[in-house]
Amino acid sequence: MRLQDKVAIVTGGASGFGAGIAHRFASEGAHVVIADMNEAAAQKLAGEIGGLAVRADVSRGVDVKALAEAAVKKFGDIDIVVNNAGVGHKPQTLDTISEDVFDRILAVNTKSMYLTAREIVPRMKARKKGVILNIASTGGVSPRPNLTWYNASKGWMITATRAMAVELAPFGIRVNAINPVAGETPMLATFMGEDTPEIRAKFLASIPIGRFSTPEDIAAAACFLCSDEASMVTGVALEVDGGRCI
Repeated sequence: MRLQDKVAIVTGGASGFGAGIAHRFASEGAHVVIADMNEAAAQKLAGEIGGLAVRADVSRGVDVKALAEAAVKKFGDIDIVVNNAGVGHKPQTLDTISEDVFDRILAVNTKSMYLTAREIVPRMKARKKGVILNIASTGGVSPRPNLTWYNASKGWMITATRAMAVELAPFGIRVNAINPVAGETPMLATFMGEDTPEIRAKFLASIPIGRFSTPEDIAAAACFLCSDEASMVTGVALEVDGGRCI
């Protein structure tokens, strides 16, 4: 029970890595707030783990403010924020991505981190403790071609993680990131463009361990980084990638 009675917000928490993290955190004793655009899926998962579901578009300040208020109203405060919500795009040359797609990637993958920080960091500063975990990507470290703007957004997340860690350390707030490799989640087909045995084999060939990541893999790393066992760990972007970035 490494997260006993901690209150954790997980954005994009109704599916994929977010759902894996929500399940693991609940099993470790946390009160989990699942923020997601898919309200039905969030409600279903909240019912399974005894958490709270909040419909939220984390690229909108008003939604993030309401999310923080709902978490505080239900559970009293906020100890952990996992910025997991993210969007990608199908493989496409960088000069052919539409402006709408580009704007959406930046809004969900980067602006959301600013918005959650704006709402929740003051609460953590007042208590002199807190943990922020950002789910970035190996794409931010070792980019694949034709995913340029997605890769760039994840590189931004990694740099923001380190900058936040330095600034917030004096307030007892730790900030880390996880860089997952492609995983068995709903976003996998987006990255591959088309889910065929040939394309899967091409992706797997770049992962020395020889498999995609799973929500359970990411959840295990997230649990450690958000627990007191990692009390001396901040500013880290941990690659959970089966050796892809070596």
